[in-house]
Amino acid sequence: MASHSHRKLRSAAVVCAAVVVAGPVTATAHAAAPAAPAAPGVSVAPSPDPFAGLTADQIGERAVTATQSATSLHMKGKVISGGQPLGIDFAVNDKGECTGLIKIKDGTAELRRLDHVTYMKGDEAFWRTSMASQGLPEPQITVTLELIKGRWLKIAPGQPGSQDLGSVCDLKSLLSDLDKDKEQRRGLTRGPDGTVDGTPVTTLVKKKAGGETTTVSVSERGKPYILKMVRTGGDEPGTIMLSDYDKPVVVKAPPADETVDLSKLVSGTSA
Repeated sequence: MASHSHRKLRSAAVVCAAVVVAGPVTATAHAAAPAAPAAPGVSVAPSPDPFAGLTADQIGERAVTATQSATSLHMKGKVISGGQPLGIDFAVNDKGECTGLIKIKDGTAELRRLDHVTYMKGDEAFWRTSMASQGLPEPQITVTLELIKGRWLKIAPGQPGSQDLGSVCDLKSLLSDLDKDKEQRRGLTRGPDGTVDGTPVTTLVKKKAGGETTTVSVSERGKPYILKMVRTGGDEPGTIMLSDYDKPVVVKAPPADETVDLSKLVSGTSA
């Protein structure tokens, strides 16, 4: 059961990276130069084109560099992973900490990780979907659900799945995927400018054989962070929004009396 949830969480991260990198517009960029701070009460408009003179591929390179320099971010979106709808909404920083939600079909689970310890609290639909997909028999699913109902599953370092979850909540590990295949980020074209939550953006488009198209929106203000990624066509369509770059991520451990240790779960005890 635990290993399944880990893999699901990791798939969420992989999908995010895929939407970015695979479509290769994973472009996340290192912007030209950060905009000068605005005076109190004054709105500073970006230059007509902060990427003037750059090709779409060059903008993509800058975007990747910039995004990889982030110390934290908030990731939210819906994608199709393995033919199954997957929703994510969590904040992660470069200290291995994260907090948020993951949704599989009709189920939802909360996730928290700090001090190398991961906590997960899923509703019945989430755990049932997870365990059923792992091939667990119904009697075992029923017993396990009774043990974790309304409680946080605590997964300590060294326990099954801890390493996988650590990679999901490791910002640097997530962002390193953006640079795995530079060839995938070549051949971009620049689409029409737009806005994402009020921020002016440059769009980069990557079209692949088979009808798959990935569009990445890169901020035109400050660092050229990626703010939105959309993939249409193909086997894993979806939309991912990235925000709250470099903002603190506050994670609190659940009360001890509301948790159940993974080792106790494996042994079949309830405390």
